Amino acid sequence: MTQPSDAVQHAAQDQPIEDRVENRSHRPSSDAFKSFMASQWQQTKDIDFQADTAAPYAAQRRVTLSKRFPSDRLVIPAGAPKVRSNDTDYRFRPHSAFAHLTGLGVDHEPDAVLVMQPVPEGTGDHGSNHAATLFFRPLAGRDSEEFYANTKTGEFWVGPQPTLKELHQRTGLITKDLSELEYAVTVDAGVVEIGGTRIRLVRETDPNLDALVDTSRINTGVDLEHSDALDGELAEFLSEMRLIKDDHEITELRGSVESTIRGFEDIVRAIPQATQHARGERVIETAFFARARLEGNDLGYDTIAAAGNNATVLHWIRNTGEVKDGDLLLVDAGVEADSLYTADITRTLPVNGKFTPIQAKIYNAVLAAADAALYAAKPGVLFRDIHNTAMEVLAQHLEEWGLLPVSVEEALSAEGQHHRRWMPHGTSHHLGLDVHDCAQARREMYLDAPLQEGMVFTIEPGLYFKDEDLAIPEEYRGIGVRIEDDILVTADGAESLSAHLPRTVEDIESWMADLWRS
Repeated sequence: MTQPSDAVQHAAQDQPIEDRVENRSHRPSSDAFKSFMASQWQQTKDIDFQADTAAPYAAQRRVTLSKRFPSDRLVIPAGAPKVRSNDTDYRFRPHSAFAHLTGLGVDHEPDAVLVMQPVPEGTGDHGSNHAATLFFRPLAGRDSEEFYANTKTGEFWVGPQPTLKELHQRTGLITKDLSELEYAVTVDAGVVEIGGTRIRLVRETDPNLDALVDTSRINTGVDLEHSDALDGELAEFLSEMRLIKDDHEITELRGSVESTIRGFEDIVRAIPQATQHARGERVIETAFFARARLEGNDLGYDTIAAAGNNATVLHWIRNTGEVKDGDLLLVDAGVEADSLYTADITRTLPVNGKFTPIQAKIYNAVLAAADAALYAAKPGVLFRDIHNTAMEVLAQHLEEWGLLPVSVEEALSAEGQHHRRWMPHGTSHHLGLDVHDCAQARREMYLDAPLQEGMVFTIEPGLYFKDEDLAIPEEYRGIGVRIEDDILVTADGAESLSAHLPRTVEDIESWMADLWRS
C-alpha cells in the first residue's frame, strides 16, 4: 500500500479542522464565479397566498395559551435539524407544540421560533394578552452566496424556502427574520419582582435556544431551578391543550386513517412477495412506507411488521424476519399527514389468508376485548376504565382456557395481575400530532380523567404467547395478536375512525381473498 508523503501528511495536519468538513465540496471561490453565479436568474415572483385552513384554529389555540400565562414571554421553537451521520441530517419534523400553535406542518424550515410577547390585557392578537411573532430564516436572494454555498439553507441545495410575506399571509402571524430572534427573546428579561419579564421556554427542542435563555437567566439573576419548573408547566399545558381535538384536527386525523387503510391494502397485496423473501417483514414494511410517502409526510412512527413469534415482541421494528405460510402477521402502522397528524392502526393477518382454529380462538378473544372497550367509551367514563374493561374480557378468556393460575377476580385485583403476563401494555393512548399524544399531561387530566367529546385515542388490546413461554400449552406458543383502532369520542358515545378496515375473522379472510383476486 502506498503511504502519503511526509509533505502531504504535514499539509493535512496544518488544515484547520473546521475546514476539513468541506473536503468533499470542491466549491469554487473565485470572484469571477461569484459574479457569474449572482447574475441572470429569473426574478422570484411576488404572489399573494391564501390563509392556511389551519390558521384560524391555530390562532384560537394561541388565545387559549395566552389566557393561561398572560404576563409571560412564551418561546416555542420548531427545533433544530438532528444529525443522522456526520454531515447528513434526519428529515426534519417540527416540534408538535410549534405545529399546533402555528398551524404549520412541513412547509417551513428548521430553526423557526414562535415568540408570544405579553402586552396589556386584551390588546394582543384576537383580544388576547400576547402579540405573536414567527421568526425564521427567509428565502435568500439568488445574488447571495448563501443561495449556492450553504448546504443547510441555500435554495440551490434544499429547494425553495418561504418568504416573510408568504408565511405572514398563510398563518396570520407577524413574521420576522431569524436574525432578530435573540433580541426578541431576551429584551427586558429578568426577575419579575423587580420589573423583568419572565420567559417560559419549550426546552430540549433547540439547543441554541436553551443556551440563549439559560444565559439570559443567569445574567439577570433568575433562579434556574425554579425556571425549569416553570418551563415544565408550559410543556404540561401545551400537552393538555391537545387532549380535545378541534374540527380541523379531526378532519386531518380522518384523512390519516384513510391513507393508513389504503396502506393496509398495499400490505395484503405484498404478502405473496413477502413469503418469497428472506426478509419478508421488510417487504411488508416497505409496501406501507410507499403509501405513507405518496399520500402523507412520512410514517407516524416506525412500522411494526412482525410475523410468527416476532409478533409477541411489542415494539418489533427490526422487521428482519421471514413471513411464513401458516403464521400470523401483526402490522402496527400509521400514515402521518403533511399536517403532521398521524393514524395508529394494528391488524393481525393470516399469512396464507386463513386463520387456524387456535389462531382464530385467540384472535376472537382479543376482538371481544376491543369491542367491549369501544362499547364502554362515552363521555364521562374514566379513561382508565377503557383499559379495565378490555382486561376483564381477556382475563375471562384466559381463565376459560385454563391459563390463569388464579381466579379472574384475583388476577384482576391490584395484588394479582397474572393476566398481564400476556398483555403487559396499556389498552389506550391519546392520538394526534404525536402517535402518543399529550404525553406530558398530568395524570388527572389523562389517565384519571373522564372522556370528553373530541378526544381521540386508540383501543388496542392484545395477547402475546411467546415461543419460550412454558406457562402455556405448546399450541398457543408463537402467536401474537393485537387489534388497534382509532376512536373519536362523540356527544353520546364513540366512533371508530378505522371501522371499515376489516376486523373479524370472516371479514379479514374475505377481504384478503378479494385483494389477491384483484
